[in-house]
Amino acid sequence: MRTRIKICGLTREADIDVAVAAGADALGFVLWPGSERAIDPDRLAQLAARVPAFVARVGLFVDQDPEFVRRCAPYLDLIQFHGDEPPEACRQAPRAWIKALRMRESIDLHAAAEAYREARALLLDAYRPGVPGGTGEVFDWSRIPASLAKPVILAGGLTPDNVGEAVRRVRPFAVDVSGGVEATRGIKDPAKLRAFIEHVNLTPES
Repeated sequence: MRTRIKICGLTREADIDVAVAAGADALGFVLWPGSERAIDPDRLAQLAARVPAFVARVGLFVDQDPEFVRRCAPYLDLIQFHGDEPPEACRQAPRAWIKALRMRESIDLHAAAEAYREARALLLDAYRPGVPGGTGEVFDWSRIPASLAKPVILAGGLTPDNVGEAVRRVRPFAVDVSGGVEATRGIKDPAKLRAFIEHVNLTPES
């Protein structure tokens, strides 16, 4: 099965164009103001209008007010809950959603998959206390069970240099990258972005 690719933390039309042309399946927009890659709903509307059909627009939220999520929803195809949102809060989402889980030592992924059973996938990210994501750190991929009840989106410190190995070892449904293809925070490096997608697509399926 082909590994899908999400490019996250987009802030510019030019980067959207490069990602789409290179073959990205999904584009992520950070709506949490605590991030250096954050955009507001007005900017989201502008960028979302740039995205062509059949490329998913994903909005990233971190423990935010449901009304704010609803305000952004018309410009999104999928919602990414990246904080400590409980299952009951996620179920109120106005769009289909995925749940990000930070790989702290105590996490039980099978239990999480059951708790968030309405999620379309689980995004697994590195854990650093007090930081919801975007750390640029890799976690131990061997901690991911061989089979989960939900598709796995692998995140956390992926770059063009390591994503091929990640796909071979984990066999995730999708990979998610932000900092690993940047020139500076929120500004993508076209060469890195293209290389990342190429390395995913060239990785043998077996």
